[in-house]
Amino acid sequence: MPNLTLSVPHNLTRAEVKRRIQEHITSAQQQHGQMIGTVEQRWIGDRLDFAVVAVGQRISGWAIIEDNVVRVEIELPWMLSLLAGAVRQQIEHQGRQLLGQRPESKT
Repeated sequence: MPNLTLSVPHNLTRAEVKRRIQEHITSAQQQHGQMIGTVEQRWIGDRLDFAVVAVGQRISGWAIIEDNVVRVEIELPWMLSLLAGAVRQQIEHQGRQLLGQRPESKT
């Protein structure tokens, strides 16, 4: 499976980032439950390993919270890899909103 790697900057404590991510996962499950199947998640310190079935496709990966950035790697199934650019843009946008960072302007 192709991998999608990205980083989302933040100016928060690691504990606050973790809290916001956990809260977002819970909210997403409640809002999009009809499209999202089982969500597996396991925190080991500041690392989140996750897997989710969405629109019939299994997506898995990990996120590591560092002092000023969250690094994310997602294994995309072939079908979704065709949309990797759009997926990356959406995740980065939502991540910046979640962690209080404004999207970078493109000039």
